[in-house]
Amino acid sequence: MSQSRRDFFQKAFTGAGLAAGAKALVLSPREVAARESANAPRGPQKAKFKALRSKPGSASLWIPARTPDVPDLPFTWDNGVKVFHLVAEPVKRQITPTKTIDLWGYNGTSPGPTIQITQGDRVRIIFENHLPEPTAMHWHGFEIPNDMDGAPGISQEPVPPGGRFVYEFTLHQEGTYFYHSHMAMQEMIGMLGAFIMHPKAPYEPRVDKDFVLLLQEYAILPNNTIPNTMNMEFNWLVINGKSGPACTPLIVRLGDRVRIRLINLGMDHHPIHVHGHTFYVTGTEAGRAPESTWRPENTVLVGVAQARDIEFVANNPGDWMLHCHLPHHMMNQMSSTVGPMTRVGKGMPAGAAMEEGMGMLTGTPGAPMGEDYGPSLGRGMGVGSTLDQTTGNTPLFPSETALQATQPGAANMQHGHKRSTPETNMAALISPNAGSVPGFPQDAYMEGPMMNMDHMVEKPENYGLRPGWSGYMQGMMTLVRVLPPDLYDKVLALERKTPSHAG
Repeated sequence: MSQSRRDFFQKAFTGAGLAAGAKALVLSPREVAARESANAPRGPQKAKFKALRSKPGSASLWIPARTPDVPDLPFTWDNGVKVFHLVAEPVKRQITPTKTIDLWGYNGTSPGPTIQITQGDRVRIIFENHLPEPTAMHWHGFEIPNDMDGAPGISQEPVPPGGRFVYEFTLHQEGTYFYHSHMAMQEMIGMLGAFIMHPKAPYEPRVDKDFVLLLQEYAILPNNTIPNTMNMEFNWLVINGKSGPACTPLIVRLGDRVRIRLINLGMDHHPIHVHGHTFYVTGTEAGRAPESTWRPENTVLVGVAQARDIEFVANNPGDWMLHCHLPHHMMNQMSSTVGPMTRVGKGMPAGAAMEEGMGMLTGTPGAPMGEDYGPSLGRGMGVGSTLDQTTGNTPLFPSETALQATQPGAANMQHGHKRSTPETNMAALISPNAGSVPGFPQDAYMEGPMMNMDHMVEKPENYGLRPGWSGYMQGMMTLVRVLPPDLYDKVLALERKTPSHAG
């Protein structure tokens, strides 16, 4: 191209290239990259074009990062400034097919939409507060003027309900960054998002796929939809706002070089493990790391408020798990085995009423400090509860006949869903004498694999997975699917035919 990337898009999409009076075209980062790629030279000129664009200081034809299950934030141009509109508001988020929760987020989603820019861009974020309380937006790790930092009461006044604040700055950095509310409990209820600063000169070696994964956790009482932002124990672990098996897999072609940007904005550290491949940590929340610091890993600890970029060549075909390796983070709605919960037809008592069992502060003054208010559900705070039942779950039914005799109508059901494959037949998977083995069951909500919900999480990216796979994916888990060319092309074709979903 003979003109800069910025000039090209200004003229093409924001006035000079639009008919008089036409509305400015709003483009997502992915659309920007796609349109620029479509206008790139072909044939003999292609190699010369790529070499030119790779020179230091030249505009970068970056590959847009993809945030599965989370959309990108579109923008417009205004005299050389990228303009984004970001709205803080209550949202509903379906974290699994059977669990929808109430969160606070941005532009209808939590995590908020991913913002992507090029190093050197000047950006303007028009921020509106549709929450019932004040808030502000912090740009984590950004080297920007103090009055744009977004620390309420320090660098700016909090943005009141119904208020607006315009952030504007030039970004000289590059790498994996993020934004979040600087009100602590707001962050714990979902107010965060990714902010990717692509370098002017492409990183070497170049990647073929670039993904963003945001790690979060929530503490949600049974039959409730609102996270307890004061809790220190969490029973729903999510990637990009989804808990396994609802997370959309990362689809790559065999031989692709892959970058995965891991962002942790929760309360726990997460050792993220990738099956089947050795990767290198190539960046942090402060930008690209010198190559001399890279070392081979297959598990990387992503601390709170940190980001880690990992890269690898997807040279091992198969469907590979990517997950937090903390055992409690590989479960959904986990709880201690404190009473008969899964094998009786009269509800799920947990040793106490729901409020008492979770250590909620109810009763007359002084009562909440008593032993009866030590949590009976979950690990708690190290305080025992006299409400705990010493008995474990009732004996495992060794056959469908016994199950039918004690729970009429339940023989063909598991947690209310039909057993559609052998993977969901617990009697076939668990030993007849399992109830006599000390330590069994380990999970009060699931006996071995959880319920099969293949059909409930069906999407193009799941095409070709082994039947019953969803029964073994819980919590902070997703898949990296390294596909041979024919299967890769098939999945992409299905994506094109399927109404687009976020990310």
